[in-house]
Amino acid sequence: MTTTTHDTHHDAHDDHHHGPAKGIMRWVLTTNHKDIGTLYLWFSFIMFLIGGAMAMVIRAELFQPGLQLVEPNFFNQMTTVHGLVMVFGAVMPAFTGLANWLIPMMIGAPDMALPRMNNWSFWILPFAFLILLSSLFMEGGAPNFGWTFYAPLSTTYSPDSTALFVFSVHIMGMSSIMGAINVIVTIVNLRAPGMTWMKLPLFVWTWLITAFLLIAVMPVLAGTVTMVLTDKYFGTSFFDAAGGGDPVMFQHIFWFFGHPEVYIMILPSFGIISAIVPAFARKPLFGYASMVYATASIAILSFLVWAHHMFTTGMPVFAELFFMYCTMLIAVPTGVKVFNWVATMWRGSMTFETPMLFAVAFIILFTIGGFSGLMLAITPVDFQYHDTYFVVAHFHYVLVTGAIFSIMGAAYYWLPKWTGHMYDEKLGKLHFWCSVISVNVLFFPMHFLGLAGMPRRIPDYAVQFADVNQIVSIGGFAFGLSQLIFLAVVIKCIRGGAKAPAKPWEGAEGLEWTLPSPAPYHSFTTPPEVK
Repeated sequence: MTTTTHDTHHDAHDDHHHGPAKGIMRWVLTTNHKDIGTLYLWFSFIMFLIGGAMAMVIRAELFQPGLQLVEPNFFNQMTTVHGLVMVFGAVMPAFTGLANWLIPMMIGAPDMALPRMNNWSFWILPFAFLILLSSLFMEGGAPNFGWTFYAPLSTTYSPDSTALFVFSVHIMGMSSIMGAINVIVTIVNLRAPGMTWMKLPLFVWTWLITAFLLIAVMPVLAGTVTMVLTDKYFGTSFFDAAGGGDPVMFQHIFWFFGHPEVYIMILPSFGIISAIVPAFARKPLFGYASMVYATASIAILSFLVWAHHMFTTGMPVFAELFFMYCTMLIAVPTGVKVFNWVATMWRGSMTFETPMLFAVAFIILFTIGGFSGLMLAITPVDFQYHDTYFVVAHFHYVLVTGAIFSIMGAAYYWLPKWTGHMYDEKLGKLHFWCSVISVNVLFFPMHFLGLAGMPRRIPDYAVQFADVNQIVSIGGFAFGLSQLIFLAVVIKCIRGGAKAPAKPWEGAEGLEWTLPSPAPYHSFTTPPEVK
């Protein structure tokens, strides 16, 4: 192929000469995968801070029992918009940004396959979230029915801003589908000669599988929100029992999207950890093929477990058993991955730079989240856990110490490659330790609150939960403040610092090429010349 991409570092003099407008237009019109990756990553970080600010409102209200700071209705708006912003605005765009930056470089492609669609799929996102966040200023306020928008809360009893919510979710879905199509076409068509399927780096594999999941489930979400829209504004009765509809059907359709969605938010993490751990253990990844098959089987099983969110809706016992066994089965391929990472580290010459610290924390804390998920999978005990803070603890261990820790690990790991500078290791380690301590103070006590019966999504609580909630809120504010250290590290790294060597991490570079295939090459190596 003769295609070339213009370099990310454009001519600064040119910008100065033509004024700032040219620089801004360059970012708006760019089709370069590195620029678009950067835009996605900055956008997701801004959304992370906005969603975090909403979490701070929630934790401030729950610092003491009783109603102190905000109206219950506003509290519910915060829980709803916090969830939507974190899932669709922080985690998914961050993974898409990493995909844009890394996939072409990892497979030896000149760029993403569909660069203009790539530009569009990013630029519709800020508008989607502008629409969603603007609903906060409407009469009646933002949506207040939780990010899962169960009917009839989202249909019969919802505020007028529901229409804005539906519209913004449609736009987010379009963005995700376009991004997924781009990833699939790029990986299938633009691999360098000699880059066979079983030589792809695991990050590329996990994203390929994630992209198929996105294309499969995003239309389901679109259908769900459209039915909510017509039920609320156009007199249909999909979810209204009075008109012959069924509110439980809403949950089936929503979770058929929602459960694969949670795997969409964790599979790319597995790819990131599978890149970081071998580099700092200075060993090739243990069990490459089994990791690929495990990822694929997680994706397939994710379509068979949706109703484990619905054990309390009065399903037949046969259905409860089916979903219980399927959910427990999905722990097997996930366990395979954890054992493979541990085996990779086993007897490796490990060093613990910041990316590796985040990777090790990911493995330990994500496993805790996995175990609490196994507990929730068991039907009879789920009746006690359901809709309590135990569930909140479980999914935040998976999504914060899982997805978000892996994204931070990836940022530290690839920052030298992105910026040409090394980040400040001392500050990076400070960020890690502040984050890992505060995140456990924040989420671990929630398990006990849930087991003791404290319900989620409620702005007030019984006085016996006061002490634990105080500890949790302190952890929450500490975790939020810790992320400002991360911002400082990134800005400092972009503005300068020690020049990054060609191989920033003296890891397993070059080693894999002498090993028998299949061994994916580490993302910092230059692939050997293919004749």
